[in-house]
Amino acid sequence: MSSTATGSPGELPFGRESPVSAGSGIRLDTPSFAADPHRAYAEMRRHGPLVPIELSPGVPATLVIGYQVAMQILNDELHFPADPRRWEKNAPADSPMLPMLGYRQNALRTAGVEHERYRRTIIAALDTVDLHRVHDAVARAADALINGFCERGTADLRTDYAFPLTFRVLSELMGFPEDAAAAAYHGMAAMLEGVGAEAGQQQFIEALMGVVEQKQAEPGDDLTSELSKHPDGLDSMEMVNQAALLFSMGTEPTCNLILNASLLLMTDEQYGGEVISGAMSTRDAIDAVLFEDPPLANWCVSYPRQPQLVGDTWLPADQPVVISLAACNNDPSVVGGDRRGNRSHLAWGGGPHGCPAQTLAQTIASQAIDLLLDALPDIHPEVSAEQLIWRQGQFHRALSALPVRFPACPPMRLV
Repeated sequence: MSSTATGSPGELPFGRESPVSAGSGIRLDTPSFAADPHRAYAEMRRHGPLVPIELSPGVPATLVIGYQVAMQILNDELHFPADPRRWEKNAPADSPMLPMLGYRQNALRTAGVEHERYRRTIIAALDTVDLHRVHDAVARAADALINGFCERGTADLRTDYAFPLTFRVLSELMGFPEDAAAAAYHGMAAMLEGVGAEAGQQQFIEALMGVVEQKQAEPGDDLTSELSKHPDGLDSMEMVNQAALLFSMGTEPTCNLILNASLLLMTDEQYGGEVISGAMSTRDAIDAVLFEDPPLANWCVSYPRQPQLVGDTWLPADQPVVISLAACNNDPSVVGGDRRGNRSHLAWGGGPHGCPAQTLAQTIASQAIDLLLDALPDIHPEVSAEQLIWRQGQFHRALSALPVRFPACPPMRLV
């Protein structure tokens, strides 16, 4: 699949050089891409499975849109490591991509032994999570939030339900006080959107450092404290980075998964009717979304240390290779038939960097959706799917809002 080159790609006797250079690639951070990414992916396929893109001005990259090629890259950490430090040295100093993609002492942005150490600590912490406690936390948050808008007959499922629910549940599981969690989220959002990214990064780190120092002094029954107890002995900044990864990957993507799956259930008669009738589970609807519109649409970034030959294309050294999870899931060469019960999608990544928290995320999303539909079975979007606005961004598939309408009802009696 890939081989290591000793000279520059242009000097090699076979294969074509990747056309990825500053100013030459397709942009993913545009309103047109956000509005209809699947059309864009279809047009990209004329390039083959590897597409030249720009993540932001002056930051060229390659987008992988072929399922088989993605699987090979995801499982080849030797040639496609996730450590960005060599790329980072030559990236534009003012690039909004640096806070998002730059080196971190965590399991996402490292490779080899360093990655294995950080991943061990995260898996050990996640193994302590009691799913009964998660169910209780989701139920408390869902009941309180639904009671806050059920008498109105209208709501924005993003701001009134999905976001505050995931925020509250993850904050509780992580052991974050409300003010620290809010500061961390606002900093993370700035990094994700690329607006005020550097200041957002600083706010994010400062908020988490305060929590880490508190948990080191007084451990509790939470994920942050579990990180501090691990025998690998993480220092304060390493703990901040693991906590940041768990919180950032647990809030925004899970919120968007809830929204995207809720939209499917409200607009697709087959999925919505069969889930309500019990013929299909909410998990099936979630998997359909993870195939079609995963909340992290383009992710799993790696940085080849040497030019790599993939098929007949040379990928440059020290330049990001981004897996389009959405495009790969819908690759015409592998798509076909009824996908219900099929979980071969790449929404959780794959290989040594596959998401270790997928059970937790699925539990939160499934229960949040079930509780919403149980309380408001006649809920439906207030506008057509074509009128909904999707947030711009290179990496996520995220609604700006999901306005809904339903018969107003009195608040539920909370136990």
